[in-house]
Amino acid sequence: MAKSTTRFVCQSCGAVFPRWAGRCEACGEWNTIIEEETASAAAPKATGGKGGRKIDFVSLDGVPETTFRLKSGIKELDRVCGGGLVAGSVLLIGGDPGIGKSTLLLQVTAALSAVCNIKGAPVRCVYISGEESVDQVRLRAARLGLAKANVELATAMNVRDIVATLDSGEAPDVVVIDSIQTMFVDTMDSAPGTVGQVRACGNELIRLAKRRGFALFLVSHVTKEGTLAGPRVLEHMVDTVLYFEGDRGHHFRILRGVKNRFGATDEIGVFEMTERGLIEVPNPSALFLAERRGNVTGSCVYAGIEGSRPMLVEIQALVAPAGTSPRRAVVGWDSSRLAMVLAVLEARCGLPMSTKDIYLNVAGGLRITEPAADLAVAAALLSSVSQIPVPADAVVFGEVGLSGEIRAVPQPDLRLKEASKLGFARALIPPRHVNKKSVKEADTVLRLSEIGHLKTLLEMFGLSDKQDL
Repeated sequence: MAKSTTRFVCQSCGAVFPRWAGRCEACGEWNTIIEEETASAAAPKATGGKGGRKIDFVSLDGVPETTFRLKSGIKELDRVCGGGLVAGSVLLIGGDPGIGKSTLLLQVTAALSAVCNIKGAPVRCVYISGEESVDQVRLRAARLGLAKANVELATAMNVRDIVATLDSGEAPDVVVIDSIQTMFVDTMDSAPGTVGQVRACGNELIRLAKRRGFALFLVSHVTKEGTLAGPRVLEHMVDTVLYFEGDRGHHFRILRGVKNRFGATDEIGVFEMTERGLIEVPNPSALFLAERRGNVTGSCVYAGIEGSRPMLVEIQALVAPAGTSPRRAVVGWDSSRLAMVLAVLEARCGLPMSTKDIYLNVAGGLRITEPAADLAVAAALLSSVSQIPVPADAVVFGEVGLSGEIRAVPQPDLRLKEASKLGFARALIPPRHVNKKSVKEADTVLRLSEIGHLKTLLEMFGLSDKQDL
């Protein structure tokens, strides 16, 4: 017979301890270890004993049962998912509270309910909420104009009830669980949202989705550090991990894929939050640059790549005299990367940046992770120092090395074609050694200026080496 055992589990990393402690030895967090009771079964028999069944092996050259992808009609979501939803796939989506996760998934289920599956029947969508009542979800649907959508709605938190319902009769095509932290397995005594409950609930729901062949969306909360709450094993179990990002001060929302077994990673979808819900943004570059003013010092247009999509954004910098303690404020970029660029400007170019207040902002609320933005950041900083604007019709990209050299970046042709499409006439780029052929076509449209070292950029802004600012 199974007997009840007590263990102590860290709610931050999932480490298990035989006794309580104030600090987790695995992750170093304080006051995250909570007592949990579990039912432990008898020890399994040795290999070769009775109770197991033989598994069958197949070759790698088999033909998949289906390659059909269910397209939602929301192109930005389909792009991030790799072209649509795969039957039996599990997608984990997380984001800050109030960022629009529930709104997005309600619009997705409503859009899917209007299309047909591989059998030609209307897609059956099920939305199960553990955070809101049925009336609350209906109010949101009415506000979004989706009250007439053919979506089956329910409120439940017991995973046993959910599994029994979804496992009976014809299986749905799409299921949304909002959210996994509110679900619980009644065989465990721990509270919903704990590491044990999230792991057990996720395992039960994922096994059901794989067996019945429906696409499953799991909504997850995030921690104060911005990572998905719960055990990291949940991210390994699912097929796709999506982050819904955005600044509440801006109306843009970014759906970013960080893991995808059925498509490319680091792909993004751009949405605009309006009173009628989320609206797709097919041309984010034009929208991010819509409010840009030309001939402003400290402003530079960066040509970047997000996933497979070229994107132009404005980088703004302000260099001001510092008091006793210089400040560094960064929004939308890596602060350690900014510190490196400032150190190179001071050590290799002689500019006293350590005595200045530095403010850097990526306009529109987008977060950039590419090293290719180094040269654009340096150009914005030098523009602010020299009070000479970067040409309004120029785009900039390139990686800065520790010796001050400018290094090549991937896919320069896509960046230049996007800039040419939006009417830019000039580009400041790294030297073309390997990628000369790839940018030959854009060379006829854009005037390309190759920059091999940051000192060349200083000369463009009238700043000589070792100049006293």
